[in-house]
Amino acid sequence: MSTSKEQAAISKVMSFLQEWDQSNKTVRSRMLTVFLTQNTGKTCPELELEFAQVASLFLARLTAWMRLTYMFGTCLGLQLKAVGVFLSAASNHRYLIEFLEVGGVLTLLEILGQKQTKEEDKAEAIRLLQIVSNAGRKYKELICESYGVRAIAECLAKSKTEGTQETAQALLESLAHGNPKYQNQVYRGLIALLTCTSPKAQQLVLQTLRIVQDIVKEAHPSIIGPLLNLLRSLHLEVQYEAIELITDLRQYEVRPALLTGLVALLKPAMEGVQTYKILEDPEMTKMTESLPVFVQQAAAAKALRLLAQGSQELSQELLLLRVVHHLMYAMGNQEHADAQRQASLALEHFVRTYPVVEEHVRRTMGINLFAAFMHKPETLYMNMDDIQADILLSNKVNISEVLEHESSED
Repeated sequence: MSTSKEQAAISKVMSFLQEWDQSNKTVRSRMLTVFLTQNTGKTCPELELEFAQVASLFLARLTAWMRLTYMFGTCLGLQLKAVGVFLSAASNHRYLIEFLEVGGVLTLLEILGQKQTKEEDKAEAIRLLQIVSNAGRKYKELICESYGVRAIAECLAKSKTEGTQETAQALLESLAHGNPKYQNQVYRGLIALLTCTSPKAQQLVLQTLRIVQDIVKEAHPSIIGPLLNLLRSLHLEVQYEAIELITDLRQYEVRPALLTGLVALLKPAMEGVQTYKILEDPEMTKMTESLPVFVQQAAAAKALRLLAQGSQELSQELLLLRVVHHLMYAMGNQEHADAQRQASLALEHFVRTYPVVEEHVRRTMGINLFAAFMHKPETLYMNMDDIQADILLSNKVNISEVLEHESSED
């Protein structure tokens, strides 16, 4: 570039910066729109050429304006996208360092925490944090040291749009990879999110936990309670992911607590069940207050069947926990057909696998009920009468005593 062209380029940039410094938000908004149109997708060298090797001067002004006005939402969307032009540019290391040095990460995290921030602006802020995270381990550590895990987790839990939730989920997963110093912080943050109320967030958190669980290698005992509680969900996608995570946890040291918890859910304690006063009809009230517990009962039976089918060792552990007694109890729950069906299918596995179980179940059920059960366990509930249901609910089957006696004789 000739000297005259260099001077012209510098003069143009200085005029641009001077106009920026003297303008109000309306003019700056127009300038940012033009900037985005002309520079989105450019590399670092191309931006430097456009700004006569002083693009950093504009980035500094842009970042300072955003830091001063983000609480008011002034052109925040445009500001974030403009910063994104710099951070996403190829060979962007220089811009990234400059952005971080002026507290860029903290600003983005604070934007996430503002109630008035628009959903699309939160998504854009998370996208910029993702760029920072992708830059390497020390940048992931910087986000975590800035209480980023909590801010991103809260955004995921409280966001009203699936797009923002998915972006936050991807960032949390990113922070767990290649970040040994803080991977457990991410893991614990995800466990805390299991208690959030958004079904979409629950689904995303469960999916991410399966990935992060494999990274951290050890399962924390605090995961069991909230995970089992998600089996109450009326959303099938949440239940599916919860059961998948439960299946993964069978190989970790929390297995005994997990199995004990699942078996206990087959005989739910109705005291303290939350009441949903949707209608005044006593029968409707009774149904709505018990439904989540019975959904959980059915899901627990399904999970236990999948676990038992995958491991004979695990099946035997369940027998010692009196799983047969509990499954038969769930089969007698005439208030929830799916609980009966799932319990029947699970019990079928144990009956067909262990002769001692078959013997005790046949003796308790009686010839006719047992024959119907073995013929088609998945539809047994459809033809069950009150007397048969009572037999199941009041069963005293205790296979564990038999197994323990046989073990002591050996």
